[in-house]
Amino acid sequence: MSSTPPPLTPEQQVRRHWMGVLARADGAAIAARLDAAPPLPEATRLRGPETGLVMARGRQGGDGAPFNLGEMTVTRCSVRDAAGRVGHAYVAGRDQLQAELAARLDAALQDPALRLVLLDAVIAPLAAEQAERAAAVAAKAAATKVQFFTMQTMR
Repeated sequence: MSSTPPPLTPEQQVRRHWMGVLARADGAAIAARLDAAPPLPEATRLRGPETGLVMARGRQGGDGAPFNLGEMTVTRCSVRDAAGRVGHAYVAGRDQLQAELAARLDAALQDPALRLVLLDAVIAPLAAEQAERAAAVAAKAAATKVQFFTMQTMR
C-alpha cells in the first residue's frame, strides 16, 4: 500500500525552487551571476565534485509497470561552510563547476542573512532566463500547431 508523502513546508518549497534553478543553469551562467553577488562563505568539500552514472527509470503510461529507461551522466558535490551548513548538488551532465557552485550556493542560501541577497542576485535572474528560454521554445512549437476541424464545424 503506497502512502502519499507529507506536504512540503514553505522552507522546503523555497529550497526545491532554488535547487531546480541551479540544476538547470550551467556553471558559467552561475559564475557570471555570482560576480554581482556578495562573496560566498568559504566551504570545504565533503564529496566531489564527481561524475558518475545513474539509472533513469520510467513507467508505462505514467503509472504502469516501471522499467529501466537508460543511464544518464550526473555530477554531484557536497560542501560544508564555516557555519556548519551543508550544501548538496546533483546536476545532469559533467559540469563540475556547476555542481560545486550549486552546492556552495545551497549551503549559503540556508543562511537567512544571505538568502534574500542571493535569491535576488543569482536565483531570480537565472530563473528569468530559464523562463524566457522556455517561452521561446513554446512559441516556436506553437507556430507549428495544426488545428483540426471536424466536417461539422467547416459548414
